[in-house]
Amino acid sequence: MPSNPDAEKEAKEGTLYVVSTPIGNLADITLRALDTLRAVNLIAAEDTRHTRKLLSYYGIHKPLISYHEHNARQRGGELLEKTASGQSVALVTDAGTPGVSDPGKHLIEAALKRGMQPVAIPGATALISALVVSGLSTQPFVFLGFPPARGAERRRFFERNARLEMTLILYESPKKLAKTLKDMLGSWGERRVAVARELTKIHEEIFRGSISEALGHFSGEVRGELTLVVEGAGAGRNADSQSHPGPEPSNFGPERLNLKSSNQESAAWRDELKALLLGGLSSKEAASAIAGRFNLSRRVAYQAALAMKKAPR
Repeated sequence: MPSNPDAEKEAKEGTLYVVSTPIGNLADITLRALDTLRAVNLIAAEDTRHTRKLLSYYGIHKPLISYHEHNARQRGGELLEKTASGQSVALVTDAGTPGVSDPGKHLIEAALKRGMQPVAIPGATALISALVVSGLSTQPFVFLGFPPARGAERRRFFERNARLEMTLILYESPKKLAKTLKDMLGSWGERRVAVARELTKIHEEIFRGSISEALGHFSGEVRGELTLVVEGAGAGRNADSQSHPGPEPSNFGPERLNLKSSNQESAAWRDELKALLLGGLSSKEAASAIAGRFNLSRRVAYQAALAMKKAPR
């Protein structure tokens, strides 16, 4: 008997089911997902050993076949042939929803090209779980996935997304967290960030603070799956302006206003330069980032960075 009275007793023939599984806690699986996994002819898993633990926990015994980044081209064709011949296939990933930053997207795209209609069985997704507890704006937001590992592509990734005003969500591995936080600080400047680690697991942690504070907090060895939720461009400055509404007093003449504006701008880039240095960037890296963001001479920014480093703390 199916655990969900509204679920179909049998999987539809020739159907690819995209099944969401827990991101950590095995209890975070839907009744419909369990019904589907019990009903299909075959389960395609990113890591069969990992998925077998989930299936064993719920007493599900179905044929498993591996489908991952390294065999996606060949195995994807085999799975679609089986589906075309009338078999029902469930696609699962190691954690969360297939097709989100994993090779499942290739199989789904190939199925659509063949005229098939994949069926989504929704459930846990790390990016949404992290977003709703981040304390940052939940809409609009953009999911950026994993940053490129290195080189020009990585640099363009951070430059391209620097001006987005919506909340940004990224995935990252523990070994690359510090590097990514430094690159964010250098390209995007100081912002609020929430770093969600080991979501739904025993050692779940949600860090909330500035990017430079996150660098200090995660300065040692980091373990577990990570989701980063980052404040959009200008969000902090907009919040400040909203908390102090209204025009400047009218007795400030043009010269006084220009002087005040100049002083504020100087203070802003100097404060941000200091934050970048505290975040671990070198004088050269920090100066380059500040020069680009505030349209300053690199030499001026670099000299200021050297002076800050020499200043007593």
